[in-house]
Parts: sequence; C-alpha cells; structure tokens
Amino acid sequence: MSPVYLALDTPDLERARTLAAQVRTHVGGLKLGLEFFAANGRPGVQAMARLGLPIFLDLKLHDIPNTVAKAIEALRVLEPALLTVHVGGGRAMLEDAKAAAPSGTKVVGVTVLTSLDAEDLAAAGVRDGVHDQVARLTGLAREAGLDGVVCSGAEVKAARQLWPDGFLVVPGVRPAQAHAGDQKRVVTPRQALDDGASILVVGRPISAAEDPDRAARAIAATL
Repeated sequence: MSPVYLALDTPDLERARTLAAQVRTHVGGLKLGLEFFAANGRPGVQAMARLGLPIFLDLKLHDIPNTVAKAIEALRVLEPALLTVHVGGGRAMLEDAKAAAPSGTKVVGVTVLTSLDAEDLAAAGVRDGVHDQVARLTGLAREAGLDGVVCSGAEVKAARQLWPDGFLVVPGVRPAQAHAGDQKRVVTPRQALDDGASILVVGRPISAAEDPDRAARAIAATL
C-alpha cells in the first residue's frame, strides 16, 4: 500500500470523488479535512469511504476534554483509519480522545502546523523554536497514549528518534521544484519517508495537476 494519502481539501463532494477515483490505484488513502467536513458532514465521509480507500479524518479537534470525547463518539460510526487532535489541548484531552475513538482508529496529535515557523511561534509566546516545540509535544502525545503525531518533514527525523514505534504523519510534502504554497516547512516525499514518516499527505501537487493520475504516479515513482 502506498504511503501517500491524497488531501482532498475541497467542499465539492463530486470533485473530491472524481479526483479520488482518478488516483485511487496510486495512493494509499484519502485525507478529508475541515473544509470538506463542514460542507458534507458524515454522509460525505461515508460517500468517500465507499471508494474503498482508508479515510484520514483530519479535523484537528481541540477543546475541553469532554467536548472532544463527545465529538469523537459522534464520529465513531465513520470508523476512520486516522483522526487528528491538537496536542496543545493537553494530556487529559488527549487521553479522553484516544479512549473515545474506535479500536481500529489511530488518533494522532498535531504538533506545529506546517504553515507556521519560528517567528509565528514567538509571536504566540513560544520562544524555543519549532524543533523544540515539536519534540515537547511529541513527548506529551506519547505519554498520553496516542498512536502518533503530525509534524513537518523538517522535524520527522527527530520525532522518529523520540518515538521509534510511533505513527508519524508528514503533511506539506512537495515534489522537487513544486511550489510551496502556504506551507513554510516542506520536504520532498522521498526525504520525508527516508527520515521516518509513516505516511505522507500530498494535496495540491496532485489535486491541482493537469493530470492528477500522472502526478500521483510520478510521486509514487520517487518512493
């Protein structure tokens, strides 16, 4: 199974289905984020699941422990392969999130968004820099019993050293020469995999390509 998950960041269910159908033999799963979920809800997720690929439900839940647990209980019927919460929600929230998830769902914690850099963290009062913050949050996620974390390719090697058997998700992956868009910390798919990523999340390099199937095959060839 390919380690590449296609990010379908669109509110358009038919477009998402068309894209997924085009590339389904060259990707290992589908990532459905907040934009898709806000527009299509649980029925939209179920419609995408009928394509037969694992679903990564990337909602980045972050609230008080009881609220997050109840939200995950409401999502249990979807049985996603992966579900995200923000590690910054604290240990109690992380523990409750994992306890509320279906047994077959990996709960992974978002550390530092790939759209942020050290300057952004400093503006929010985090002075230690991205690497130290990712390391700190990775340790918290592990202690709380999550299955892994989400971090950029710039930090995945360090996260793998901290968590040898953790499930590490790397978004913001871009093929060589691809435009970075709004991502500030990007690496190539090959580099991220070599540095310890479990799965790679790729969006616009595939979804915005003139030929998404060819783009997916080209990325797969580098792996």
